[in-house]
Parts: sequence; C-alpha cells; structure tokens
Amino acid sequence: MSKLFPAPLLSAALFALWLVLNLSVSPGNLLLAAALALLAPLLLAPLRPQHAHVRRPWTILKLVGRVGIDVIRSNLQVAAGVLRAGRRSPNSVFVHIPLDLRDAHGLAALSMITTVVPGTVWSELALDRSVLLLHVFDLADEAAFIEHFKLTYERPLMEIFQ
Repeated sequence: MSKLFPAPLLSAALFALWLVLNLSVSPGNLLLAAALALLAPLLLAPLRPQHAHVRRPWTILKLVGRVGIDVIRSNLQVAAGVLRAGRRSPNSVFVHIPLDLRDAHGLAALSMITTVVPGTVWSELALDRSVLLLHVFDLADEAAFIEHFKLTYERPLMEIFQ
C-alpha cells in the first residue's frame, strides 16, 4: 500500500486542494483530483531524499497557533515602526542565532516561519547548520529575542522532527 501511496497525507491534501480550487465536485474534477493525488507523490518521490518523521503532531497545532499570533503581533509592530520612522529610526540588525535543530524538515519549517513573520528575514544558514543569520527589522534586546526565537520556534520543531 505504501508503494501506491508514498505520502498519504500529501495525496489527501492534493485531492482536497484540487476540489477547493475548482469549486466543483463534478465527476471530471473528482477523477482529475484522484489522478493528481495518486500520481504527483509517486512521480515526485525520487526528489525527496529522506522522509519526515513527525513525532508529536499536537505540537504542530500549538506551533501554528503561536505563529499566527506572532504574525498579527509582528504586523502591528512593523506598522508602528514604519509610522514612527520619522521620529526614531528602527534598530535593524543581523542576529546570529545558535541552532540545536539539525533536521532538514525542521529547518525548512523554521525558514518558512521566519519568512511569514513580518520583521524577520532568514539571511544565511551556516554550512554545518549550527548558526542562523537572521535580519530583524527593529530589535530592542538581542538576548531576549534569541531566547524567544529558540523557545517559541526551534524547541517545538525539535519536538516534532527530532
């Protein structure tokens, strides 16, 4: 069965996404959704060198909620920083964050999180994956930011993937 469905969650997501994007459950769309859900993971499997092993799925929900809250909070902080830029310029800095996370899937998720949260940009990852260089739009306390980043994002990803 795993040879036919190498990534069952991906297949289910592709099937549902196809139907949602087309806003139709006609027989033709059901057939196309099933073909996409079956063939895409089979054809793309050789491009994925290792499979992700999710250890704590409930932690994913907590992390998604936390990221959602941080996105809203960061949007407000960046907007306030832009509006007051005439009076006080933002303290934009590059921060070196030591990483304990080594899993490729966890690092990919971490890069997406930093891309989604306004005010942060993933700039560089050391070749040995030990240090992340992150650009922060307006930073007051570097040590507190690093601690928050590691506690809020890195630790849950380590629980999920390592």
